[in-house]
Amino acid sequence: MNEPEVLLSEDRIAERVREIAREISADYADKDGVVLIGVLKGSFIFLADLSRALSIPRSIEFIAVSSYASGSRSTGAVRLIMDVRGNIENRHVLIVEDIVDTGHTLKYLLGILQSHRPASIRTCTLLHKADCVEVDVDIDYVGFQIGDEWVVGYGLDYAERDRTLPYIGVVAPDDRG
Repeated sequence: MNEPEVLLSEDRIAERVREIAREISADYADKDGVVLIGVLKGSFIFLADLSRALSIPRSIEFIAVSSYASGSRSTGAVRLIMDVRGNIENRHVLIVEDIVDTGHTLKYLLGILQSHRPASIRTCTLLHKADCVEVDVDIDYVGFQIGDEWVVGYGLDYAERDRTLPYIGVVAPDDRG
């Protein structure tokens, strides 16, 4: 397998994470904190860096879902693997995703988390593939808009490979096998 082509450098990602953290900190400055809900597995590095860059009170929860795929494309079917463990009722919630492409997973997550009756829910994603959207969902904080390409690193993987790369790289279709 070839080394992924760098799409977003480690420095550019760190800079953008700090920018997003400033936006979130300003938006939640008058609140009693925010619960960051990381979507496993892909968001864990972004969530950690974002959390450390915030200047407001925050706690962290995780949720895990599975989307059924056909090859490299999602079928749109999503199921809950692990719900949040803490009580988020009447708390301000921020869903932290690694990547939003079709929108099916984020829409599903919004429904699941609304059932917990939070005070508010906002959404944050490091990467957004706007050209792949099938379901319209609002995303409050977007790190980067990218094209329809397979990306790895900074939490994202292909078949559990390259998840811990410090940058985001593009994997060519012939490198995925």
